[in-house]
Amino acid sequence: MIVTMRSTTSADVGARMVSLRDEGGAVALGRVLTLIIRPDDDATAERAIRTANGASHEHPMRVIVVLPDDDAAPAGLDAEIRVGGDAGASEVVVLRPRGGAGANPDTLVTPLLLPDAPTVAWWPSQPPASPSEDPIGAMAQRRITEAIRCEDPVATLHVLADGYAAGDTDLAWGGLTLWRGMLAAALDEPPQEPVLSAQVSGSAEHPSVDLLAAWLRVSLGVPATVVNEGHDAISKVVLERASGPVSITRPEGSTVAVLSRPGRPDQRLNLPKRSTENTLIEELRRLDPDVTYGRVLTKGLRELSQA
Repeated sequence: MIVTMRSTTSADVGARMVSLRDEGGAVALGRVLTLIIRPDDDATAERAIRTANGASHEHPMRVIVVLPDDDAAPAGLDAEIRVGGDAGASEVVVLRPRGGAGANPDTLVTPLLLPDAPTVAWWPSQPPASPSEDPIGAMAQRRITEAIRCEDPVATLHVLADGYAAGDTDLAWGGLTLWRGMLAAALDEPPQEPVLSAQVSGSAEHPSVDLLAAWLRVSLGVPATVVNEGHDAISKVVLERASGPVSITRPEGSTVAVLSRPGRPDQRLNLPKRSTENTLIEELRRLDPDVTYGRVLTKGLRELSQA
């Protein structure tokens, strides 16, 4: 169900949500967090809402979408409340400020925050240079960006590195979880020799490629390089050791990768490209700062670009 409210206030929206729960018998006590989404336009907002609705089945939440201010329209606030089948396991509020009403977005969302629940901010398109200094980001425990949606994803990562604060993360980092786990497992097998160098191949436009190379650099303390190959994400990782290279190769479009090691038969691994919904679910599992991501973004990425 979608309820549209014209020329309203955040307080009235909150009161209407309470009445909708009373009328429909919906229970909101299970909501574990508030997710504030800051899209650039309506199309991005709808994509983000669909993703959040899917993630809400693991993380029941209140979703607040704050669209950009329509400066050309008369001052006021329009809103949509989505519940039931239009909101997954969440409650969705879409705020449409106009005529300068969105100049202070934090004041719009404050009356709608769940009490005693953490707040997460998500920019599903172009993020601010320093998310923690944004009015919405300043009120959030975690701040999620999505560099892959930007015009220059890798350049966006470097901007985010300069403005990084504990609690920041990017969905491209969650997309590396399977790669990181498999590489760590491969290095745990004998012979446990030190890695001499690392090479990551993949799309020049995908931020996960640079993040993985930066992670290998700071984790292993070895030179790491990026090879740009036409691919939808990461295509290959090679770790050089004295006895020979350890590599994981995933053909373009495939969900299966091949692990190769000297003197051993190749092994096929299930390695699908993760969806935005899956990476959002993973990021919402932890609301404390991701120290490893912080080191990779601020230290490893910088060293990678200087190599």
